Amino acid sequence: MPIKIPKSLPAYKALTDENVFVMTEERAARQDIRPLKVAIVNLMPTTVDTEIQLLRLLGSSPLQVDISFFYMGSHTSRNAPPGHLERFYTPSHKACKDRFDGLIITGAPVETLPFEEVDYWDELAAVMSWAKTNVFSTMHICWGAQAGLYHHYGIPKLTLPSKLFGVFAHNINARNTPLFRGFDDIFLAPQSRHTESSLSLINVVAALTVQSATACGSPFILTARNGREIYVTGHLEYDVLTLDKEYRRDLALGKTVNIPQNYYTGDDPARPPIVRWRAHAHLFFSNWLNFIYQETPFDLAELAS
Repeated sequence: MPIKIPKSLPAYKALTDENVFVMTEERAARQDIRPLKVAIVNLMPTTVDTEIQLLRLLGSSPLQVDISFFYMGSHTSRNAPPGHLERFYTPSHKACKDRFDGLIITGAPVETLPFEEVDYWDELAAVMSWAKTNVFSTMHICWGAQAGLYHHYGIPKLTLPSKLFGVFAHNINARNTPLFRGFDDIFLAPQSRHTESSLSLINVVAALTVQSATACGSPFILTARNGREIYVTGHLEYDVLTLDKEYRRDLALGKTVNIPQNYYTGDDPARPPIVRWRAHAHLFFSNWLNFIYQETPFDLAELAS
């Protein structure tokens, strides 16, 4: 799906070099179709890397996707390139005056903080409330999933005994969801987190369905409202070196950190990582976009009805 992004966005050259189909705003304006409108709330400190990771996955099927980026106006980013947010992003209070087919809320490096102590929590909570009637399907990723489950259902996050870090096997609990069309019975995906949402509380919320879990039962992908809400506790979007960068960053900071499991060749950090989740990542995001394309109303004003 060609994604429409500004030619000056750093991700444009990176994705073009990878032969990902990206479309300039000028070319998109000449196409007589309604593109899917997908917004991204990018809360990750690796701003540009995260843009590339998500846009790579959103750019692999045959329809046009119009991408918008939100930022939290109540938070001062210390990691985005100077002027990047002002140039390519819209503050949420302005962006939320529109409607979208899809919305992605990323993870954030704040998982050890209580939700209410995150400096942009009230603003993010307002975005999540707005999305219920102004976005057809919202995908929450990692901490974004924990934040969504807490905001919508009051489900707290729990601190894990040790960081879940590496590439893990996941099972599919319900094969009849459009999100898993073409999936193998067991698939691999990266995880990188110190916390998780309480499974015991998830199980008593009738609106939530655990669609996929790790072999040890930790929830991975949950849905609610017939796919209008999707919660992904891990990182299908990660590229080959993301876990490696996190591992070496923490080592450089003097933190005690385990080697990411099932990631390096022979579990040896001196040897290169092996990518074993790329195909399912592309398939998952393509399935999500196809689900939106098939189900969303042509007139997005109908979302509020």
